[in-house]
Amino acid sequence: MQGPRLLLGSARRWILGSAEAALWGLKSMKGNCNKFCTTVIKGVTYKELKNLLKSKKIMLIDVREPWEILEYGKIPGSVNIPLDEVGEALQMNSKDFREKYNEVKPAKFDSLVFSCLAGVRSKKALDTAISLGFNSVQHYAGGWKEWATYEYSEKKKEN
Repeated sequence: MQGPRLLLGSARRWILGSAEAALWGLKSMKGNCNKFCTTVIKGVTYKELKNLLKSKKIMLIDVREPWEILEYGKIPGSVNIPLDEVGEALQMNSKDFREKYNEVKPAKFDSLVFSCLAGVRSKKALDTAISLGFNSVQHYAGGWKEWATYEYSEKKKEN
């Protein structure tokens, strides 16, 4: 009986030790990547996005397909770069980017916000941008659906 108890005790200590090491690693990672880690987690709310757009301190990239924007509309001030083009677009030279998207290509330190219809594709675009070294990126998880709903209710209040 002593053998199995000893083994269980050793296994428990090993598992707990591993968990503590993993937690310590996460804490030290968070401490070392301040803005990067919080940016990955944080999404932008409707009100925050509206204020950011007014301040002109961000580039809002809508990753929906062009036909979706033509059919449903877009957030004013957004640039359409379909999701399957995001990686290539963010790696283009400035001249080609301007020719294709009619905008100045963002630098890796510029603030970017990605949006789509409901937050799924914008999260993928966010991950792509981070993997390419962009460190001030967020996404608008509510997407066009939420934006249109808020805008409609605000216009209704005005009338």
